[in-house]
Amino acid sequence: MIVVVTGPSAAGKTTWCRRHFPRNTVAEHIPAGDQIPGPGPAEQAAFWAGINSQRWLQAVRHERDSGLAVCDDDPMKLHYSWSLARIGELSRDHWQAEVDAHRQAVAAGRLGFADVVLISVPPEDELRRRREADQARSRRNFDLHIRLIEPLREWYRAVERAGAAHVIWELPATGLPAGPPAAPTGRSDVRTFDAVIRGLG
Repeated sequence: MIVVVTGPSAAGKTTWCRRHFPRNTVAEHIPAGDQIPGPGPAEQAAFWAGINSQRWLQAVRHERDSGLAVCDDDPMKLHYSWSLARIGELSRDHWQAEVDAHRQAVAAGRLGFADVVLISVPPEDELRRRREADQARSRRNFDLHIRLIEPLREWYRAVERAGAAHVIWELPATGLPAGPPAAPTGRSDVRTFDAVIRGLG
């Protein structure tokens, strides 16, 4: 099984992964400044589709070796591009370039949807309290992440409706719920991918 843990900044994703599955976790990728490509939509989309595909293949290897992979944020990180586009921070052309690049990766079997997605979206005041309490991380984009909360929900509702993954709208305090069902469709199925995109409206 491949599990994704996601939510806005300060939602507790990394803490939950470290507490329950320290040996099974695929860490979130934070690229160094010199890794980021130029501003062109095609360059950016190819870069992020490549990073996301690397994380997906890590998850597949974890699953093969131990039976379980837990991803600190989604390798299918189109939710971020969708959310930026939804609030007007990403152009329509750039969003389409991201969709095209990620669709190609899915069609090639380099990227897919997890079986289970756990989503934590605490109230804004709680997120702000956690940010203030955590002096170890700067969370430079925290206010942006607050603006992305509703589009994040929209993305995973579309994932849920398309049957791309089993979505659980919390981080269970005791770890994974007993016997969570696997996704009913193929992980790297372009028809499922297309259904998610259509479901965004």
